[in-house]
Amino acid sequence: MKELFKAFLKILLLIICFNFLQDQTNALIKNNPVDKNLLHQFTHGLKGRLIFAVQIVLKKMISRRNIRVKVMQTLYNVNTLESEVKPGEPQKILQTHFDQTRQLFIHLTYFLTEVSRYAETDAHQKAGKHLPSYEDLHVNTKLAGNKILWKILEDASFKDALIKLKLQQTINKELVRKTYLKLAGTPEYKSYIGKPGRDGKEEKEILEFLLDKMMLADENFISYMEENFTNWEDDGEMVIQLLANFLQKPGSADFKEMISGEKKVFATNLLKTAIEKSEYLQSLIIPKLKNWDPERIALLDMILMKMGVAEFLYFETIPPKVTINEYIDLAKEYSTPQSGQFVNGILDNIHKELVTQGKMQKVDYKKV
Repeated sequence: MKELFKAFLKILLLIICFNFLQDQTNALIKNNPVDKNLLHQFTHGLKGRLIFAVQIVLKKMISRRNIRVKVMQTLYNVNTLESEVKPGEPQKILQTHFDQTRQLFIHLTYFLTEVSRYAETDAHQKAGKHLPSYEDLHVNTKLAGNKILWKILEDASFKDALIKLKLQQTINKELVRKTYLKLAGTPEYKSYIGKPGRDGKEEKEILEFLLDKMMLADENFISYMEENFTNWEDDGEMVIQLLANFLQKPGSADFKEMISGEKKVFATNLLKTAIEKSEYLQSLIIPKLKNWDPERIALLDMILMKMGVAEFLYFETIPPKVTINEYIDLAKEYSTPQSGQFVNGILDNIHKELVTQGKMQKVDYKKV
């Protein structure tokens, strides 16, 4: 929640700056004989950059934390394996975690498209009755032709993912039907289908309404996702935001690969460093435990502290304060109630010692 609050502060600042510059531009247009078209082009371009910046803030805020969670989970899996860890096995486990995130994103997107397309199914079923009424023969199927919906359906990476994951065979069709029928009874839906033509804003808003109010606000849908995806609690917020961004800009997501090359390198290097330098990292942690028995420390706490110290020493562009705050939050969420304070104290002491010893070779983050 702390990172979410920080992200929204950044977004708010960007919006304030944009509004100020737009007001100044409007004043120039009103009071000076300047090229109005040029100034309007400038503000339009600035607005585009603002939207892009907002998306970057949100994606960075979610993805970097999610990567740490995946590495943490992988290290926990490796430490609890009963058999000897084979070469390359940790990397395979990490990739499995990323694949699960991708599958969750695809399934969430597919469910939304299936509910939207059910308008046609509903129309065919009602028209096929033995004695159909006038209403049965005139079911509005506008939603099934939604422009944004079809941009998703025609996305090559999405179509390829559907074939490989065989989602048509696994999706809960009864829940799709119930979700559509609930949507069809809302004033928002009736207003949407009651308007002729297709307005881009309305096309987007009805899909957002379906996602936010019909799917995510439904306990049955949440239970369905939790039962089918063990990573829903960890990844749900991220994939929801990715889908929301995708509805804003169809074609902006790659359903084949959920993580960029740069972030994948970070994940791989963090995992590799935490494993290869495990003994050295632990040697820096143990002296700071004081009256604590290393054997009685929660495994997740030790893993998180090793990851934190690894970032101190081997990831020069990550500010120490960011590292400490990230692992405090992860400890609070995934370990014991006291873990946040415990991890904070240990990492802070190690950080101070490394600075005193001149071992913190950090690059000025603002210049990177």
